[in-house]
Amino acid sequence: MKIIADTNTFIAVALNEPEKDKIIQLTEGHDLIAPDVLPFEIGNALTAMMKKNALKKEEVESAWEIVQQIPVDLRHTTIKSALRIAIKFNLYAYDAYFLECAENLRSPLLTLDLGMQRVAREMGITILE
Repeated sequence: MKIIADTNTFIAVALNEPEKDKIIQLTEGHDLIAPDVLPFEIGNALTAMMKKNALKKEEVESAWEIVQQIPVDLRHTTIKSALRIAIKFNLYAYDAYFLECAENLRSPLLTLDLGMQRVAREMGITILE
């Protein structure tokens, strides 16, 4: 099965968050897919956490190295379609990129973001929980 994995799932695994084991269980043996903006969003999330003192500077690079070990197929982002989703549901474009990818590929979405889960359900996208 192809699974669209949101940025927060990669961060949770890299930082050994409580959801890590469940994420691995849900994705093991499946193909992870994400929009091609994923590496940029992960970099931004890690440095945002550093700026908020949630991560030490050396932990940023360490988390990035862990993320790089997770196999993921990056897919082209159709920004115009994603913007339509963002506008319709009043979302950030970054969230809409993942929803657009899941809708386009007719694949389930794995996200820890409850707002994205709600919108995905409204769009008819299956959520992995």
